Parts: sequence; structure tokens; C-alpha cells
Amino acid sequence: MILLRRLLGDVLRRQRQRQGRTLREVSSSARVSLGYLSEVERGQKEASSELLSAICDALDVRMSELMREVSDELALAELARSAAATPSEPVPTPVRPMLGSVSVTGVPPERVTIKAPAEAVDVVAA
Repeated sequence: MILLRRLLGDVLRRQRQRQGRTLREVSSSARVSLGYLSEVERGQKEASSELLSAICDALDVRMSELMREVSDELALAELARSAAATPSEPVPTPVRPMLGSVSVTGVPPERVTIKAPAEAVDVVAA
């Protein structure tokens, strides 16, 4: 079973670690106990929307960005689960249909940044 609270905790932990911040720093800024934040990051506690908002504010991350990353992780987990259940069927292309096709024109390639887990995205130059 895919647990949303575990995926959410994983994404929160990665966001915090990308910033090089400690649990103590974020818990203090979010005004939540260090132990509770740790349990949320480990997927052991469900975070309320108010708590998520405080943590996102402390991390200076939009909740929509956090949820988008969680949604992407969930989609990948569902695809992996589906592929494992029916190994004879190919994985649908594109692997991440919610991203669709993106076209960027008039921007030098060195100025384009794609933020996504490297193992989850195929980038093809046209």
C-alpha cells in the first residue's frame, strides 16, 4: 500500500536537506516540536494543513510546489506498483503523463533549468 504520509514526509525531508537545514532549525521556525516534525518526515504522523503550511513557510517553499512533488512521487509509485503487478504489459509512454510536453523557444539552452528527480525524467533535445 502506498502511504501518502510517507511520501509527504520524504519530500519534506528532501526539501529540508537541500537547504542544509537541521530538524531543530525548521521545527523552531515552524513552531512545531522537533519530535513531531521528525515523525512527520518519517511518515509516522499525519500532518494537518495548518502544520504543513507552517513547515512550508519555515522552508520557504510553496505548498503547491510541495504537493506537486508529492503528486509526482505518488504517480511514479503507482506506475511502479502497476508494472510489478502486470509485468507483461509495457509501462505507458510518456512515463509521467502529467508533465505533458513543454516547448521553450527563444531561451538559450544554458538558461533552462529542470527541477525533478533525475531518475524520473527523460530529457530529449529536439
